[in-house]
Amino acid sequence: MVGFPRDERRDVVVVTGAGGIGTAVARRIGSGRTLFLADASRGQLDRTVGVLRAEGYDAHGVVIDVCDHASVRKLAETAAGEGRLAAVVHTAGVCAAIASARTNFEVNMVGTAHVIDCFEAVATRGTSLVCVAGVAGHYATLSDEDEVLLATVPAEELLELDVVAAVGDDAVPAYIVSNRAVQVRVEAAALAWNLRGARVNSVSPGAVATDMAKAEAGSVYGEHLRKMLDACGAGRAATPVEIADVIAFLAGPQAQYVNGTDLVVDGGQSAWLRRH
Repeated sequence: MVGFPRDERRDVVVVTGAGGIGTAVARRIGSGRTLFLADASRGQLDRTVGVLRAEGYDAHGVVIDVCDHASVRKLAETAAGEGRLAAVVHTAGVCAAIASARTNFEVNMVGTAHVIDCFEAVATRGTSLVCVAGVAGHYATLSDEDEVLLATVPAEELLELDVVAAVGDDAVPAYIVSNRAVQVRVEAAALAWNLRGARVNSVSPGAVATDMAKAEAGSVYGEHLRKMLDACGAGRAATPVEIADVIAFLAGPQAQYVNGTDLVVDGGQSAWLRRH
């Protein structure tokens, strides 16, 4: 049997966040590619990378702090140096049930801004970045001026904006505004990515059956969320695999004309809120 030479510089995939969605995405799009999985928790990262490597993935773990621009830049440069950067999927994030208002802004908003900026610098033709936001971002009621600022000011100035200061210490509006910031930041970045022959989009899931969602379900928001899922007809949370399938579409060649948009994946919850 004739063998084929091994390509030492295969396509590279980067996934931030080693939780439920991040792991599902890594499995979905990491086959046959050099896979970098990044997370803030060394323990979580080592466990997930160990499982993926046992399943045959060429997985490499990188401890990262998305709030630190230098940390994200190093990840981007390392990944780009290993081969063609095919896809970057940014799933790392927090919610109101597990993190303070400040941490929601730092991780969800500033962290995403760092990922968009640092990976734009190394993106090449065909690179696709998908940022995971949250459907809550579409419930924000912000002025056009505030949205423009969230979308365009430098990452290091985001926490100083009046719209951020107005939230105070309440984690729920911080979660909502920080997710809206992800969505509008992706829109604003689309032109720069297009000019590189690359793309950037976001996905906004509703409830997903992950460890973070379990923490939310056990909080004061859990009962409200369950009632909403029943009322909109979905009756259940999404599985991480369902979200990974949508992300795989946006990250792949089938979506090569999709850029600067947000795809809501919430089982009809948003439609129910708007129309019923």
